[in-house]
Amino acid sequence: QLHASGGGSVQAGDSLRLSCVASGMFSSYVTGWFRQAPGKEREFVGFISWSGLKRYYADSVKGRFTISRDNAKHTVYLQMNSLNTEDTAVYSCAAKNDVRSEDFPDGRTWSWYTYWGQGTQVTVSS
Repeated sequence: QLHASGGGSVQAGDSLRLSCVASGMFSSYVTGWFRQAPGKEREFVGFISWSGLKRYYADSVKGRFTISRDNAKHTVYLQMNSLNTEDTAVYSCAAKNDVRSEDFPDGRTWSWYTYWGQGTQVTVSS
């Protein structure tokens, strides 16, 4: 199971940190973050490899969002800085087991993952 938390309501320019905790049979897993705004399709935000060495971000969040992980705590974080109203969405994490490679181009695709967590709402007001 994956459990995402940390969402909330903030002002533009504020920061939030989301957490995605994995429980159960996870090993060497890639974690991705996605978001979906009302009336819009789900959007890729970023992913991080098992080692943490490979991180990739959507252009819309690059330079503002940072993904990190603490494997000892089975937790992946999404640090979101300089939030703006366009970041308002439900944020969800996803994971795929047994990916030791640092090269996985499908990591930007929701359906590539095999575990999906429930979303956490992030609302940014101006």
